[in-house]
Amino acid sequence: MQVSLAFIATSIFADLQNLYLMPSPRNLNRQKIIQAAIELFANQGVSETTTKQIAELAQVNEVTLFRQFGNKHGLLLAVIEDAEVFAQLGQSLSTELPPASNLAEMLRTYANTCLQALEQTPAVIRSLVGESGQYSTENRQGLGRSFDRANRRVAKYLKTNIGESQSDLQLPIEQLTSLLHTLLFGYATIELTSEFHGLWRDRTDFLDRVVKLFVAGAMAVNSQHSTVTNPTDTPAIQLDLPASIVHQILQQAKKHSLQTYALAYVLFGTGLSVSEIIALTRSNHVSSNDLQLLQITRGAIRQVPVNQWILGKRYGSYLKNPLTQWLRSRKDSNLALFINSDDTALTAGDLHQLWQQSTHEIIAPTGAPPTIAQAQVTWCVEMIMRGLSIEAMQVLTGWETSQLEPYVHRAKELTVLAQAFNVDRH
Repeated sequence: MQVSLAFIATSIFADLQNLYLMPSPRNLNRQKIIQAAIELFANQGVSETTTKQIAELAQVNEVTLFRQFGNKHGLLLAVIEDAEVFAQLGQSLSTELPPASNLAEMLRTYANTCLQALEQTPAVIRSLVGESGQYSTENRQGLGRSFDRANRRVAKYLKTNIGESQSDLQLPIEQLTSLLHTLLFGYATIELTSEFHGLWRDRTDFLDRVVKLFVAGAMAVNSQHSTVTNPTDTPAIQLDLPASIVHQILQQAKKHSLQTYALAYVLFGTGLSVSEIIALTRSNHVSSNDLQLLQITRGAIRQVPVNQWILGKRYGSYLKNPLTQWLRSRKDSNLALFINSDDTALTAGDLHQLWQQSTHEIIAPTGAPPTIAQAQVTWCVEMIMRGLSIEAMQVLTGWETSQLEPYVHRAKELTVLAQAFNVDRH
């Protein structure tokens, strides 16, 4: 994952005294060496700094440095990992930035704060860019882990402050954050290493372009589906999936994780939309010996049964099925029905990512990978084929008759095809 190398500059080399607690006597030499290395790395670069210089500034024997860290690259790795400066940076940014009312405002405020930090340490950034290729594999892996920690911290902040807007994103917040950091680092590299360019007028012009690009690209598809003519999040008309592909998706989801399996089961067993699924809480799930249902609290308020049978195959009982098994495995306290690895509620982007993992290398009859919308269509057509009237489907889906008519037609089409196959067998 690429995150701005300026994170190193702004977190390792600025206000370092605030990043360390008072060391214990046992770790005093270690902390003195790390802080001396930080100071010298900032002033003269990693390559030009020797272990002897570090030891002298730390007022320890050079042998002590070698015992603690092995060599200069081991010390650099300790600076990166032991100080936890990347996580500290993400935390400090999230405490300094105010909440935003929308994604565009959030991106602009955060990006501007990052660029201001980048511009405070231009010499360090130039040094790190020029020297990064000389780092050992272990150092680069350490940088990668630290980048990832910082990115996740900032992504968590964005999730908290964007709130409901997450459901409109076409990319997971983590990916959106890493792409943003990559652009910001590119900006800083060009601004701080070149005397003239015509790529943008100034920082404001650059930020205008970045925010416009991200908002348009990240939210364009879902915004088309959120118009007044489609208030219930009904998918565009698509072909349903054949039973063989549905069961293949469920089996692939089962191999991935308990939660992924439960999500696929809910998609094909309830016909819920993405926004309805991510809004579910544990209290919305009801299960007993003779029923299992979900209480929908977003959009059309209703109760929807979770089917045991999906296209001719039974997936457990009302009390023991992929969804109940996932819930029983939970050790967290989050109220959301589905969660991320960091115990936060699942977003629309996260759900799409899990769907892609469940449908990896699977191709629908249309010649394209199956979509989440097709799961909803497949459930709807199956319910009608199993005898539910259009009035009953209105109750289960919250849709109007005109929205259900294409699926009624598709169910009739499949029924006619089945009858034609039976005639041919005789």
